[in-house]
Amino acid sequence: MCGRFATSSEDDIVDAFDIHVVTTHIDPSWDVRPTQQIGVIVEDVAAARRDDRDVVRELRSARWGLVPSWSKALDKKVLLINARSETVLSKPSFRVAARQRRAIIPASGYYEWARNPDGTKTPFFLCDPDQPCLGFAGLYEWWKVPDGLQVTGADEGWLCSATIITKPATDSLGHIHDRMPVVVPHAMADAWLDPDLTDPDQVDALLHSIPDPALVPTERTPG
Repeated sequence: MCGRFATSSEDDIVDAFDIHVVTTHIDPSWDVRPTQQIGVIVEDVAAARRDDRDVVRELRSARWGLVPSWSKALDKKVLLINARSETVLSKPSFRVAARQRRAIIPASGYYEWARNPDGTKTPFFLCDPDQPCLGFAGLYEWWKVPDGLQVTGADEGWLCSATIITKPATDSLGHIHDRMPVVVPHAMADAWLDPDLTDPDQVDALLHSIPDPALVPTERTPG
């Protein structure tokens, strides 16, 4: 899984992913946690039509922990911070977003804790030394906030939330944790964010064609 990660600077994100519009400024952090506001990169179809452009790539904020659009309440005990690549197109919480609201979540790396023989755990930071700004495959969703409920991050009665897609870890990283985020290569960002790609079989094929990243683990405590 991916439960803690670090973020790059906004300038690095804009340059790495060819962002057109920054809707919400996100400060870099070495310790991003669930329920915090994170940066998400999306293709804004409405803005593209308004501006008579083919596409508008937007960096905006979202609550980390996807809230399905059909949820009746904000369940603070259930945090959908990760979605499994194997079931993301079949699980009710994710399947619509997987077809219609894919995102890239920019990060400089993520943390995992390896279990030692004596029962203790060692924190590792996993990153690509040659790629300071990674892009995790993610999904985002909109949830209508009930009248009278105050929710951090909500805008005009709507909450944008997101999740990170994970996959089985490669052999070189599996000794630390059995799962890892799906990392979208910069060359595949256009395909992953393409709003016209909605066929579930094609989305699944694209998801499983994303190659494993070259990540290096270094002992590091978050923060």
